[in-house]
Amino acid sequence: MRKDSNAIVFNFQLEYVNKQPVLYIINAAERIKVNNIVVTKDDSVIIQMPVFESQFRAKLLNKTKLEGVWIKGGPKKNQIMPFFAVANDGKRFPVTAPANKNISGKWSVNFGAKANPAIAIFQQKGTQLSGSIVTPTGDYRYLSGVVNGDTLLLSTFDGGHAFSFSANINSNKTISNGKFYSGATSSETFTAIKNDTATLPDLAAMQVKDGEGKLNFSFKGLDGKFVSITDERFKNKVVIVQLMGSWCPNCMDETAYLTEFYNKNKQRGIEVIALAYELTDNFERSKISVQKFKDRFNVQYPILVTGVTVSDEKRTEKTLPQLTPIKVFPSTIILDKQGKVRTIDTGFFGPGTGEYFENFKKEFNKVVDGLVKE
Repeated sequence: MRKDSNAIVFNFQLEYVNKQPVLYIINAAERIKVNNIVVTKDDSVIIQMPVFESQFRAKLLNKTKLEGVWIKGGPKKNQIMPFFAVANDGKRFPVTAPANKNISGKWSVNFGAKANPAIAIFQQKGTQLSGSIVTPTGDYRYLSGVVNGDTLLLSTFDGGHAFSFSANINSNKTISNGKFYSGATSSETFTAIKNDTATLPDLAAMQVKDGEGKLNFSFKGLDGKFVSITDERFKNKVVIVQLMGSWCPNCMDETAYLTEFYNKNKQRGIEVIALAYELTDNFERSKISVQKFKDRFNVQYPILVTGVTVSDEKRTEKTLPQLTPIKVFPSTIILDKQGKVRTIDTGFFGPGTGEYFENFKKEFNKVVDGLVKE
């Protein structure tokens, strides 16, 4: 529940495995497994999310309700929101009327007074609605909700994102009076127009500064030992450098993809190395968050802690001075066998985006395959 009394609604399913509670947070096709759950004798419940500095602390009331708070870690102070859950209520949003319109397809979306552009991809079956929203820097992951009469209602929660959307559907081609709520306090208006050929503006890409086109970095791994891009492990190989953070939901999707890709392709002379820009410059706190992230996806490639925060205005100069400013997380840099930067991609479109994710995979594989053959 937000400070303005607007609720961000999501569903979870509770199961017991070997007498231990396991939650599955449900967002459309996504099911996030949560098995770090502690229930004390006084019916206090602590639920640690598998990724992010994110947890619930609540009281179990009459075995049918949870009341407490959601706590999300921040760089200086935590974000805290009231939280409550009711058992045996699987509806995300109430449906009181049949859907008057079908809004399946692609929509051009503008957020806020500055008309920040985005694209919504919706799939509607009856009153049930799912999809995602993509921006020039990434996506809003799996959205789930309903069309109730002429009203659109969507939400998602993954431990990092806590989003809710509502809007009026004027026709099969226009959406107005949109409200987007994010976290405890942030909100924006939005409108949308049906547009099957919608495209996003290109961001000014990161580039290598004048010079030989190589990166030079060395940072601590989670074991405290330094790893350098000049180490023997990376020589004469195609290297994918992932710029990420354990606080970043889109980084979560990219890490899941890169982990699978690396496990299938490492024998071809391909390496992946991730550089983590965290909420704090405290190595021990960052290490805990990154280790949690690494364990969640069983990451087999090294993740290094840069010791530079994501909010540091000089993060590029302090970590990768060979590049123009880092603008987006995640960003992906691909090096050829000589260690030269060949491509830089900013942002990531995850599996919730359908065709955008498929197009990314095709292009990514094409680039890497070409460099392996050189």
